[in-house]
Amino acid sequence: MDQLTLDEVVGLYESVGWSAYTSEPQLLLEAVQRSTFWVTARDHGALVGLARCLSDDFSIFYLQDVLVQPRDQRHGIGSALLNRCLSRFDHVRQRVLLTDDEEHQHRLYRAAGYHDVATLKDTKLHAFVNIKDQNLS
Repeated sequence: MDQLTLDEVVGLYESVGWSAYTSEPQLLLEAVQRSTFWVTARDHGALVGLARCLSDDFSIFYLQDVLVQPRDQRHGIGSALLNRCLSRFDHVRQRVLLTDDEEHQHRLYRAAGYHDVATLKDTKLHAFVNIKDQNLS
């Protein structure tokens, strides 16, 4: 796993508008570094993409983040990062993620074999979330 600096991680998260993560920069860097696995994409040494995962390495793999600098999106970088994560955890039974309501993200995850639980017909699954200090009602 690539060595990461505080400035480049914060810069990447800010570039995609994920300010909830960047309000405490040191905690963000620590969260990435404590992840079970992370992969990066670089262009001439500059961080342009990152994906990170959490897992017990047996029954569940949680895809936490897939980020690509806006100017570098739509060039297959996100797919490559996602595929590296999926390959690393190929042996794990459950693969879970939460994502925003943006169609381009949905296309990426559907292409990787993910399904929106809201659209499942024959599988009785539900997804629940609790986000600290957020009113989700």
